[in-house]
Amino acid sequence: MEAMTGGKFLQKFRLYETRSKFYLIGRDKSRSHWRVLKIDRLECAELGVEEDPTSYTENECQELLWRIHEGNRLTGGLKFVTKCYGIVGFVKFLGPYYMVVITRRRKVGTICGHEIYSIGKSEMIAIPSVIVCPNVAYSRDENRYKRLLCSVDLSKDFFFSYSYNIMRSLQKNITEKNTGQVVYETMFVWNEFLTRAVRNHLKNTSWTVALVHGFFKQSKLSVSGKDFWLTLIARRSRHFAGTRFLKRGVNEKGRVANDVETEQIVFEDTSDGIPSHMASVVQHRGSIPLVWFQETSRLNIRPDIILKPDVDYKATRLHFENLALRYGNPIIILNLIKTREKKPRESLLRAEFAKAIHYINKGLTEDKRLKFLHMDLSKLSRRKGTNVLALLNKVASDVLDLTEFLHCEISTSAKSEGAPSGERTVAKPRDDKCSSDQSECVAKLVPLLLQKGVLRTNCIDCLDRTNVAQFAYGLTALGRQLHALGIIESPKIELHAPLADDLMDFYERMGDTLAIQYGGSAAHNKIFCEQRGQWKAATQSQEFLRTLQRYYNNAYTDNDKQDAINVFLGHFQPQQGKPALWKLDSDQHYNIGRQGTLKEEIARSFIKRSLSDGNILLENSLPVSNCNNGEKTGLLPMQQLDDIREPSDSAPDISICEPNPSSSMNYGTVPGGRHSMSEEWQNYLKRLGYPELHSSNFLDLDLLSSSGNSCDEEDEEVFERSSLINSPMDEISVESSTSYSEQGHVDEGRDDTDLSRSSSQLSDTRDYSDRFAHWIANGGMLCY
Repeated sequence: MEAMTGGKFLQKFRLYETRSKFYLIGRDKSRSHWRVLKIDRLECAELGVEEDPTSYTENECQELLWRIHEGNRLTGGLKFVTKCYGIVGFVKFLGPYYMVVITRRRKVGTICGHEIYSIGKSEMIAIPSVIVCPNVAYSRDENRYKRLLCSVDLSKDFFFSYSYNIMRSLQKNITEKNTGQVVYETMFVWNEFLTRAVRNHLKNTSWTVALVHGFFKQSKLSVSGKDFWLTLIARRSRHFAGTRFLKRGVNEKGRVANDVETEQIVFEDTSDGIPSHMASVVQHRGSIPLVWFQETSRLNIRPDIILKPDVDYKATRLHFENLALRYGNPIIILNLIKTREKKPRESLLRAEFAKAIHYINKGLTEDKRLKFLHMDLSKLSRRKGTNVLALLNKVASDVLDLTEFLHCEISTSAKSEGAPSGERTVAKPRDDKCSSDQSECVAKLVPLLLQKGVLRTNCIDCLDRTNVAQFAYGLTALGRQLHALGIIESPKIELHAPLADDLMDFYERMGDTLAIQYGGSAAHNKIFCEQRGQWKAATQSQEFLRTLQRYYNNAYTDNDKQDAINVFLGHFQPQQGKPALWKLDSDQHYNIGRQGTLKEEIARSFIKRSLSDGNILLENSLPVSNCNNGEKTGLLPMQQLDDIREPSDSAPDISICEPNPSSSMNYGTVPGGRHSMSEEWQNYLKRLGYPELHSSNFLDLDLLSSSGNSCDEEDEEVFERSSLINSPMDEISVESSTSYSEQGHVDEGRDDTDLSRSSSQLSDTRDYSDRFAHWIANGGMLCY
């Protein structure tokens, strides 16, 4: 990662026009480096761009513009069009090419001297001259496509940098040397398609900016009388991107919906803008990586979940292979969806997700196995006396013991020809005086500690509950980051501390932003409101209004929003003679114009839903829900999943059936506090294709409490009794386990426990951490 003093990156531009050409004049921040880009206006169907190889001074550039004006005086001369701050891209619908440029920008932060900007205003300019394309044959459709593209509001939640690869984490920028074209092809650059033509033609990225979509916030905070800068970045993937009910699960390439990388960067406040140390931690959220979806309905606020069985879990495996490639191992999955429901919805996915992880782990070596943590956050948050955030902080602490975080040292010096291995350089601010001969100044980043692996969190939408869990992880990480930087003495920040409230505001804003992008309304922040002690009635009213807003947008506006996203990302490219986007059902357009003829596409009118960038799901391929002989069965409880091994190829589909309230599931107790499944459940598991388990890597945090007598959901508690399942790989005795007592005490040798603990009580014991380490080393399902 390297930038030069004075910034030889083109940052400011002025657009001029003649009848035959556009002239885009770009300069760097120091006004010492001027370049010229010529764009042909006489060609209506093709994009013609040419970069002048000469680097001009300001006076030379003014002389060039004067000569161009004189040479075109008979046709109106050279006219100023607009000033701008970079090209977003070029796009073509049915008529001419258009150029999208940034005409206003806002500085939102700085990372190592590199300025980060958001877009204040953008403009789409038709390239051909009016005399070349006076009328567009499909003017009505053309204008509609233009309005559709413009509905993607670039002034909201898009950000960029001229000199810093903001689409990559700080650790990747330090450890990898990829620059230029390569970074545009990453999953977080949303205008990759719009800039592809000009980048391929010019073989550089000098004129375009790489836009990242998501969230960016940076503020100066203070603790113990010391100031530091906190930066929170959320990067939304452009792969399988879309709205809540139209993009669910995983596609055939292993890309999940609502895929967001969150990075938390901390560095001390210094007078010159370059700190001596920096710390960064990355976490991930994404839709449950199974092939599933929901049919939108204006009459049903909670549509049924439709799961498409995948015996080999190829897409799920590809997803986790990609995560391992991006972040390394271990991959730790925190699954927050519900365990038990009267009508199986989330719990259906929970059972299948666990089954998929079991299957995938069979083919992985011990050091690469996925670590699966279960936690029904919805149920726990309703349980009286339960401190959910304290529990999440405890989990986060143990996860961070495994993954650690990035901690790097920064030293400033004159630029040398070769930096030692493992070092990277970043920009020194332009006003810094490094040496009298104005040699280039660089800041060398030397990693002292690297993050390995990542925590992947999901609920059903990866919005509300996920955001709470990510805040807890961020708070725990912040304590360690500040401790590593020498700002605080203890690596822990209490939940009631003012700094925790500041961080909660960061994550609450991020959660609202991401929820609006994907779900259509701000996030449900009930747990945050309770933590602040806000009035319960006001919180309930706010949550109700947000539910209505989300329902309205999902039912009435998401289709248009999805169409706009697909046009912006290039998933749909209009062609004359092909059906218009708005005449297609769902996401049929992924295949239109890419394969087959128009007749073949029309023949696919029975196609119902696109599950990926290229695959279409047929109506008759949907799993059929049936109950043999009218007999209804309950949903597979997660405490039984350690008795599951990989399914056979002939495993039956999971039926979506109502559980029978009258059927009771009895667990036979064996010595030592362990439980075994009843014969009824064993038969049920066999019907689902679940044989016995040989090994696993499961930690079920829902099983921390086995006493449901004081809970309003007593009927559900009977179904979710805490149990410790035998595993040949991991024999853990309940008597030697430490668990959370329902009354707030830590009892050894007890199986009926609860989560009701304060954050201070949680910090006083390390028994859970020892067991967590034992679980990581030996596998098995740990219940406490």
